[in-house]
Amino acid sequence: MTRYFDDLETRSADARAAAIASDLPRQIARAQVLPGYGDSLAGVEATAITGIADLAKLPVLRKSDLGKAQAASAPFGGLTTRGVSGFAHIFQSPGPIYEPGGTEHDWWRMGRFLHAAGIGKGDIVQNCFGYHLTPAGMIFESGARAVGAAVLPAGTGQTELQARAAADIGVTAYAGTPDYLKVILDKAEEMGLKLGITKAAVGGGALFPSLRQEYKDRGISCLQSYATADLGNIAYETDAMEGMIVDEHVIVEIVTPGTGDPVAPGQVGEVVVTTLNPDYPLIRFATGDLSAVLEGTSPCGRTNTRIKGWMGRADQTTKIKGMFVRPEQVATLVAKHSEIVKARVIAGREGEMDTMTVQIEAQGGDAASYAASVADVLKLKGKIEVLAPGSLPNDGKVIEDQRTYD
Repeated sequence: MTRYFDDLETRSADARAAAIASDLPRQIARAQVLPGYGDSLAGVEATAITGIADLAKLPVLRKSDLGKAQAASAPFGGLTTRGVSGFAHIFQSPGPIYEPGGTEHDWWRMGRFLHAAGIGKGDIVQNCFGYHLTPAGMIFESGARAVGAAVLPAGTGQTELQARAAADIGVTAYAGTPDYLKVILDKAEEMGLKLGITKAAVGGGALFPSLRQEYKDRGISCLQSYATADLGNIAYETDAMEGMIVDEHVIVEIVTPGTGDPVAPGQVGEVVVTTLNPDYPLIRFATGDLSAVLEGTSPCGRTNTRIKGWMGRADQTTKIKGMFVRPEQVATLVAKHSEIVKARVIAGREGEMDTMTVQIEAQGGDAASYAASVADVLKLKGKIEVLAPGSLPNDGKVIEDQRTYD
């Protein structure tokens, strides 16, 4: 018999709609008085916004809008209902974009996903998400606290020490990017260590079917969530393995990319999220990710809307090795060297690991001479290929994702 995180997960459609009709107008009203929204919500009758369809009347908030607001009013752009010192944590993501964080019970709503992944009291979670500046580590730690699990705050790197700690402590669950768990497992095998990890809660990158199967073959159940630094948990997998179930405290729309217009059910479009977090009321926040709604309800018994999961980017921004690479970063790389004519970043896959190749059209220089700039600007290391001018296609692409998700 399935045990649910709470009764919200199995509500009827009418009960969920009634809750939204009560909660959504209050959230719109909170946002309207925040200086960061400026005039964008002026004239909106908050009490008239009572359902998902009503949200289409409101403008979309984009990541670029956050950057502009934060440049005008650091660090949160006048988009929070608390002052800066009223939050437990302040995070920085590439951009830079600053996000608030709280330590109140399940502030990021990640407990719901960890519960669905079978993690709870008695588990020890090796949390390999980053704890430095970016919020992923604290997002998953908050979720672990919500389900009563202990945490080894491991972060990334020092894999030999990670494998040793997992064996010595008796770690039972992993949280981190999908492919880093394989690195730890392989290192443990190399060291002759027997690990007790049987559960994995992953995010921050694509979980390829072949990698999920490898974990299953090693006795590890691996599920993934869809979360962002700004919004926290958006949707999550359950053991039914049929799409991702939308979290109970966000509202998800699928719209035509670059617009705020909802697409027909089942059509692929951009994920737009309204969070019901009273501390940080993001209204119609465009994630830049593509997905689609799955019709029907999950066989696991949870009744909320399902989405197909991450299906690519609405723009060329691409996540490689758990880090976003953006077109503007590629432009910065080109600008740093006068001899570079054009550059293209290619995301690939070797085995179960992401790869990055940077192709540079230049009048001179060699791969080694650009390595430092690539690492500094893109925040990742990768293979560098120097090509003669005119070699790259004239198709407007600066980031190409060659990975397949079959």
